[in-house]
Amino acid sequence: MLCLKPALVRYWPLVAALLSPLPIAAESVLPYTLPTVTPEVGSGYSDKPGWVYQQFAVAAANPLATDAGYQVLAAGGSAVDAAIAVQMVLTLVEPQSSGIGGGAFLLYYDGQAIGAYDGRETAPQAVGGSLFLDAEGEPLAFLDAAASGLSVGVPGTVRMLELAHRDHGRLPWADLFTPAIRLAEHGFPVSHRLHTSLAAEQRLRDDPLARAFYYDSDGSALAVGHMLHNPALAAILSAIAADGSAALHTGAIAEDLIARVQSHHSRPGAMTLDDLADYQAQTRDPLCTDWRAYSVCGFPPPSSGHLTLMQILGMLDQLELPEPALENQLPRVAWLHAFLEAARLAFADRGQYIADPDFVSAPADDWTSLLDPDYLARRAELIGNTSMGSGAAVPGNPGAITHTWGLQATQPEYGTSHISIVDAHGHAVAMTTTIEAAFGARILADGGTGLPGGYLLNNELTDFSFRPQTAEGLAIANRVEPGKRPRSSMSPTLVFDRDSGELLASLGSPGGAAIIHYVARTLIALFDWGLDAQQALELPHAITLGGTVFVEQGRFPERTLSALRELGHATQERELTSGLQAIQRTDEGWFGGADPRREGVVMGQ
Repeated sequence: MLCLKPALVRYWPLVAALLSPLPIAAESVLPYTLPTVTPEVGSGYSDKPGWVYQQFAVAAANPLATDAGYQVLAAGGSAVDAAIAVQMVLTLVEPQSSGIGGGAFLLYYDGQAIGAYDGRETAPQAVGGSLFLDAEGEPLAFLDAAASGLSVGVPGTVRMLELAHRDHGRLPWADLFTPAIRLAEHGFPVSHRLHTSLAAEQRLRDDPLARAFYYDSDGSALAVGHMLHNPALAAILSAIAADGSAALHTGAIAEDLIARVQSHHSRPGAMTLDDLADYQAQTRDPLCTDWRAYSVCGFPPPSSGHLTLMQILGMLDQLELPEPALENQLPRVAWLHAFLEAARLAFADRGQYIADPDFVSAPADDWTSLLDPDYLARRAELIGNTSMGSGAAVPGNPGAITHTWGLQATQPEYGTSHISIVDAHGHAVAMTTTIEAAFGARILADGGTGLPGGYLLNNELTDFSFRPQTAEGLAIANRVEPGKRPRSSMSPTLVFDRDSGELLASLGSPGGAAIIHYVARTLIALFDWGLDAQQALELPHAITLGGTVFVEQGRFPERTLSALRELGHATQERELTSGLQAIQRTDEGWFGGADPRREGVVMGQ
């Protein structure tokens, strides 16, 4: 039987009683054993060691999820098989971030080619550009829009994973649900991170099912270590294991989902059974961009992640930057200034051009026009010795424009989880998965089982522009339209040696629009500054979406902040809770890193 690796036991002590293994069904190919370790404190910052493996590795946002992926790989499963098992456990143990009620992007490398699987949510057929406008035509407050039936997009994660498994699975589909079903039935101790998220959340208590499941009778969040059983989710996952995605998109589970959306107490949504049944996951052509000696591969639109982060890297390559860029393991002010100014310019292009490619044409009919070296050189010339200032960056002109779009205003983006996996065959997954804000639409669906628990529905439609057009009457590319996929910042990334084609890394992060900064900076740290994956993930964050510069609270000395202000950057300290996962090739095999700001770990052999 398989059990948790000793390294995990050493670094992540128990927060509850040991779990005892349950009997394994004789017909199961996967000999799943309930792990003996539960997540460590997930709020704040905790040092992590980095992990060295020779054959395979899996990195995920929660030790129970990582362990599920590890056991699948150890049983001979593919990287896609492991990703499915990890996602189902995350639905249970990290419900605030992702799950079967949301969407995901998955990059897969099969040793020869890269596939991009799009499970992004879609807008119901009955909605339009005024979805998030009030009676006076003004945008709703973000939380009023998010915590509602209006915000729920047609989920795509399960359909997408089913498609990827059809192409690349090795173990039976049903077996990959065993870890999550067993944990849901047997119970798992509530982690510090889940407890903290529940305690800070207000709107989730407005949902009767969620309040009864996640809170005590007095409204207090379930305590750390509370053994939480989720029989409703176990039943739902059992149905999906037996009948595939059809069990979620049709029948009783689908009817319950629609009822939850349409009967929301304050702002019901318009999703229908036809919307659910008609949802299709898609395969897309990945975007692979030459950078230094590497080929960096990421997701195309409707994700803005790869295009925007590679714009940042491309502009930085046009500048004379300080050497070394790090001083006392902190980025120097001159480097931070250049990085932030490049981000301002890249986010201006993002707000103007990037949206669902089935609805919006690329500039010059080619998304890579945004990455043309001559174009990026012209953009980099706008970066001076002082900041261009809040909101001053404007979109560029990367080529022949077939439609004039309005610039979308900055909106909140939240949530998400990331999974990186390399299997024993050297095949790899980078998958970023989300229900958008913490706890999504704050709607718990029990699948019509009448049992406690269930899964949370996404609020992904709030990733669309709340305003369909600008004050000047220009349509916004990322406005709400029926059947459209909202623009995303998710940036699952695979890196290859440009000459040999050898896989070098799988990485990604949660964090809303800040995902782009987190992944861009991590690529630089790994492949320019020569840090290992764990060192790269530990560096402090500094981001801007075009306005204020947010710096990670308590991580930079005052002299750095003062210097940035002297350069014209308006700065503000705040928690920047990335959840980076990275696996990189070494001479010995694979080295994995997990973000110290969350409870993730890396496991392998």
